[in-house]
Parts: sequence; structure tokens; C-alpha cells
Amino acid sequence: MRILFIAPLPPPLGGHSLVAKVLYDALVNKHEVEVVNFNKNSFVEGISSFKRIFEIFSILIKVRKAQKNADVIYLTISESFAGNLKDIFIYLLCYNKLSVFYIHLHGGSIKRLLWDKYPLIHKINKWLIKKMTGVIISGESHKVVFSDFVDANKIFTVPNFSLDYLFLDEKLILNKFQELRRIRILYMSNMVDKKGYLELAKAYISLSTEVKNKIQIDFAGRFEFDSQKNEFLQLIADFPNMQYHGMVEDGQKRNLYSAAHVFALPTSFFEGQPVSILEAYASGCAVITTGQSGILDIFTDNINGFQFNDPNSESIKKVLENIVINISDLQKIALINFNLANQKYRVSIYNKSLLDILEYQYIHLKN
Repeated sequence: MRILFIAPLPPPLGGHSLVAKVLYDALVNKHEVEVVNFNKNSFVEGISSFKRIFEIFSILIKVRKAQKNADVIYLTISESFAGNLKDIFIYLLCYNKLSVFYIHLHGGSIKRLLWDKYPLIHKINKWLIKKMTGVIISGESHKVVFSDFVDANKIFTVPNFSLDYLFLDEKLILNKFQELRRIRILYMSNMVDKKGYLELAKAYISLSTEVKNKIQIDFAGRFEFDSQKNEFLQLIADFPNMQYHGMVEDGQKRNLYSAAHVFALPTSFFEGQPVSILEAYASGCAVITTGQSGILDIFTDNINGFQFNDPNSESIKKVLENIVINISDLQKIALINFNLANQKYRVSIYNKSLLDILEYQYIHLKN
């Protein structure tokens, strides 16, 4: 099977490019795959420079050429206005191949950002997407995004995963909770305001000295600008229990997860299904996070951890105080999360689900 694979591949490595790479690695073992990579180094959504305009133009040229020989086309779609215009051009370039075309939504904000705001954009996308073979989503909450586009039997739900090397065994998880005197909290995501890293730091700073002494917070992730990093380092400089580790590679990433008791993602984004939360489950961590729809597909308050009412420092502070009071509950939650990840959020499960979709539909259409 000849597959045209249109998606962001690392570097840089983020949640979106990670899940794309894992699928790509599985596909190339069985099929002939041609890649059109649209990754970029900036956190800015959409088309932010003349250089990016030329990059998009180059992407469209590659798509136009590659789609002619493709048996199946796979595209991970964008959620920004400019990104969606790029996707629409791709749909039009592949118009005669829409019957073998799959789109994969990894985020959770496209309905609010595009469909609800721009009726014309909604109509154009609906007209094109309803001609496609299928739509792939990560969680049940995202079915509403495409419910008026395609029949329910053309919407496929495939949850995300944690990479295998991040899975601990139960003995290691039990060990890290023995004689727990200081709770290690890990924030690992892009260092952008809407992900909540600043609010988490401010919440810690506002705690009483007694509670501060019972918590350590490790931050890891990429800043886009040095000025933002310097401001953050200045903010936490007087608090030895907060440390920024920068961008981390696999070994250090595993060490941080395996040492953590709690994973924090106080995001205000309309999240899709954060891979970082599933990684925390695999590593035996309780989770504290916000109640975004995509997160709630994989997270239940007081079972997988504790939910912030709002992603602000005051709400986060209350949750931090709560986990110190209920420190004995963390091990039980961590084991629940580990077993859940082991049963549902493995790379092998993710790849098999997507391969089954692409291969079955291809064989069915061919016959």
C-alpha cells in the first residue's frame, strides 16, 4: 500500500510530532510511505512569517505531486485559521483522492476556534470532509467536532499512548512512595503561558513555609524566547525547591517521571489528549490538571488525581495544599494510573488501531 503521510515530524519533538513519528515508524515497516513534513520550530500558531509562507507553498507543491500515486492519504489537521486554510488547499489538491483520504485531529479547539466563529470556513470544511473515507479522533469528546460532517461509522476513536520506555513496574512505583516526606511534582510541557507553568510557580510561592517544605517542583520544557526563560529563572531563584531542567532527552525525561509522585498540567488550552498525562500514568504518578474536554476523556477527578477549578494560582494553591494533607492517597492513585496506562495506552495498541483502520478501509475500497 502506498501512503502519502502529511504530518509534523521531529525535530522539534512535541506531543503532535511524537504521535506522528510513532505512527510513521509503524507504517514504514509494512508499507511504502511518502512523507510531507510540515513541522516548524515556533510555538506561534498559523503562518507567522514570510519564510513560513514559502514553506507552506513548498508543502503544497509536494502534496500535489505525491498524491497522484497514493493509495491512501493521511493528514494530521491544524486548528489555527491559517493552518486550516493550508489544509483546505491540500483537500482541493487531493480532491480526486478524497475517497481514500483520512484526517486525524490531535487537538481539541478546532470547533471553538474555527467552526463556531467562521460559518464559511465551517461550510467549506464540511463539504470536503464529508467526501473523505474517515476522521480519526483521540477521544469521545471530540466526536461533536465532526458529528454534522460525516456519519458516525466514519469517525474512529484512537486514544494516544505513552512510549514503552517510560513504563515503570509496580515495585518501583511502590518504592518511590515509601516513607514519603516531600512530594515531587513534575511539570513537563512547552513553557508557554497557556500551559500554566507560571501559575504553578506562583501557587507554590504563595504557600505557607510549612507546605513549601513538603513540596518540590521540577519544570522541564522548551521556552521559545530566552527573555521568557530568564524571567522565569529570576522568579524561582529564591526557592530551592523549584528547579528548571531545560529541554530533556529520553534518559533525563525518564528519570524525572520515575522520581515524580505527581504530574501537573494546569493548562488553559482546549487540549486534545495530552501525551504527557499518559506518560505520567505509565510512570506511576498522580495527576493534577484542569477539566478540558480532551483531558476528561482520560482523567477523572479523585480517581486519577485532582482537578483544578480554574488554571489560576489560587485554584492550584488549594490543590497543592490538598495533596499535602492527603499524601497517603497518592500511591493508590499512582497504581490506578499505571494499570490504566498498561491496559489502554500502549504504543502497540495505538499503532494496531490505526493500521487496522487504514489497511481495512483500503482493502474494502479496493474490493
